[in-house]
Amino acid sequence: MRTFLRLSVALAALAAVALIAACDDQDEPPPEPEPERVLTILYWQAPSIPNPYLSGGYKDRDAAAVTLEPLASYTPEGELVPRLAVEVPTVTNGGVATDLTSITWTLRDGLLWSDGSEVTAEDVVFTWRYCTDEATGCTAGDAFSGITSVEAADTRTVRITFDAPTSYPYSAFVGAGTPIISSTQFAGCVGAAAVTCDSQNMAPLGTGPYRVTTFSANEGASFERNPHYRGETPYFDRVVIVGGGTAEQAASALLGRGEADYAWNLQVPPLELAAMEAEGHGTVVTAFAGDTERVVINHTNPDPALGAARSEYLGGTNPHPFLTFAPITQAMSMAIDRWAIAQDLYGSAAAPTCNLVPGPPRFASTANDGCLDQDIEGAKALLDEHGVVDSDGDGVREYDGVPLRITYQTSTNAIRQDTQDLVRDWWAEIGIETHLLHHDAGVFFGGDPVTDAESTYRRFFADVQMYTTGPGIDPQEYLSSQRCDHIAARDNNWADGNIPRWCDPEYDSLYEELAATTDPDARAELIKRLNDRLVQGYAEIPLVLRGFVSAHLNTLQGVRINAWDSELWNIAEWRR
Repeated sequence: MRTFLRLSVALAALAAVALIAACDDQDEPPPEPEPERVLTILYWQAPSIPNPYLSGGYKDRDAAAVTLEPLASYTPEGELVPRLAVEVPTVTNGGVATDLTSITWTLRDGLLWSDGSEVTAEDVVFTWRYCTDEATGCTAGDAFSGITSVEAADTRTVRITFDAPTSYPYSAFVGAGTPIISSTQFAGCVGAAAVTCDSQNMAPLGTGPYRVTTFSANEGASFERNPHYRGETPYFDRVVIVGGGTAEQAASALLGRGEADYAWNLQVPPLELAAMEAEGHGTVVTAFAGDTERVVINHTNPDPALGAARSEYLGGTNPHPFLTFAPITQAMSMAIDRWAIAQDLYGSAAAPTCNLVPGPPRFASTANDGCLDQDIEGAKALLDEHGVVDSDGDGVREYDGVPLRITYQTSTNAIRQDTQDLVRDWWAEIGIETHLLHHDAGVFFGGDPVTDAESTYRRFFADVQMYTTGPGIDPQEYLSSQRCDHIAARDNNWADGNIPRWCDPEYDSLYEELAATTDPDARAELIKRLNDRLVQGYAEIPLVLRGFVSAHLNTLQGVRINAWDSELWNIAEWRR
């Protein structure tokens, strides 16, 4: 130790002498070290976990997308581009079987995980096994629907086989929601063990431009450059995601004061957002896909007195006391002024819609367009006609003796609370009393369904709730998730996609027809019919087609906001 210290002192002295000499020779101070390049991103709905397979929230998917990658991604235009794959398989290039029963992907050569270990086809196979194990509680299970096997033909080739001809074979491993994870790192995390793997879930190995250094659930995260990234070295040394606060605070920090580089999901009244943008620090950017803000109807009974049976489907034996009666939910929809919500609360960032599959345009039905016109008097008449009346004069109608009093929950942000206020007042006009609740967005969308049961949309301890989701480029996966056997329930850790707990056997039969149809025009018509059953069966009430609204500093270059994939999909290209 003493020898090392003496050597260190000597080396330091030599370095000092050399520095003095250099200064004497050049009469200039030594160059200043280049400042660290830090990209600061505000996600006021703080990420909870950088593993999209254990979360249904966009915020968690985006945090994961900084490091995890799929085989292919969607561009802002909705086009598929390869990521970990050499190319996107098609029938033309031989990657998709002519009978549409299989697809074969080839990995890029030399791919490495962020710890330097090799990426192989076995990692793709493992990811499928991980998500399709029912005990894992994977929230992306519908992406793997219809797949009978995923096999590694060699270290770089993966063959996916379907149980029937599949006209759109790009659900699995495409987009930020279904990235590839390391089979070595997650080997002990399949099934019930998945939620116990804290170190793996909070710091997954990735192939993307950055790797996780710290992750604090519902607070924020930090990433450093991935030294094993296959592409050009990213411009930024570090990426920091800062969570918490509100959409208004995030917008003000970036647009008003220039204190961050990017701010996500700015659900702020349009006039306020425009005033902030006028400060000159940043630019508001918007993208549209098929994402619809909707009121989700609970078709089960959320009464706390039911205990463990609360909001559980129980094979159809636990229906909601009045929201399964279609004239009531129809009247609720008729009472809503969708134009007022879109124009007054969202501005250019939304448009009224009557569909749960509003896009791409070829799939948009016109059968429900009557909802675009608010009809308070018609709603009252409909309820009167079906005997849903206010028999005791207290201003609240009853159905089979049960007063129409509902609890309406959503996440905390100004536009959603303003929407709640408007809808509550419209429903009051037709004799429905509404109690409003809102929960921290990080918990509402990313909370544990057991410990955060009262506050998470997955448990649905309310009569109705409101949030945004969408069908994606090809709606089949989304439509699949609304079938009877996909109801969110205790036995699947409330991770399945049928959040309304709605069941329609005719819908299921129609879906089976879609799954067996390959003709594009016939598929489009079936998709419209499935959308119509969802809308006219009042599984959910669509409100507005929402654009994705974010902002970036004027000095930040390379941003291409993407509504079809993660907003951070091309973060490797961002620079100042």
